[in-house]
Amino acid sequence: MEDTRLIERLRRHSRAALEDAIRRYTSYVSVTVWRTLSAGGSAPREDVEEVVSDVFLSLWEHAGELHADKDLRPWLGAVARNKAIDRLRRTPVPVLPLSESDAAPQPGPQETAEQREWAERLWQAVDAMDEPDRTLFLRYYWYGDKLKDVARDLKLNLSTAKSRLLRGRKALREELTKGGECP
Repeated sequence: MEDTRLIERLRRHSRAALEDAIRRYTSYVSVTVWRTLSAGGSAPREDVEEVVSDVFLSLWEHAGELHADKDLRPWLGAVARNKAIDRLRRTPVPVLPLSESDAAPQPGPQETAEQREWAERLWQAVDAMDEPDRTLFLRYYWYGDKLKDVARDLKLNLSTAKSRLLRGRKALREELTKGGECP
């Protein structure tokens, strides 16, 4: 099991182990949270970030209960889904008084389904990227981190990070244009 040593270190409350877990699993947890929160539309980035933080806090708080002979990914996925569902339950649905003339035209069911399908394909394509490209993409495009900071943290020089982003965008474009146009 790949996670055995990591879990053993987490059980001893090693901060370095928590940092390793965060580095290794943030993209997976982020995608899981985003998919759950945006099931009915889109999720604000701040909400996703807050739930992801809650997931890793829960990992830290429950590290002593983890089993070293099991993978960490399914545990994190279940916690991420549960925390995102809890967030949805706590978030009130705003009611906006609009007259019919003020309301913007809403997309129809087919357009909404196509947008969701495209977003799902995008997340699957990003999630399928190898490291460090996945982390590079998520931190730069999703979290809006500065490229020089991301490159430094991933121990890449800036030109290498730019090249990886360019190649990654091309690969994503090719993957997403298979079978139809991107919105």
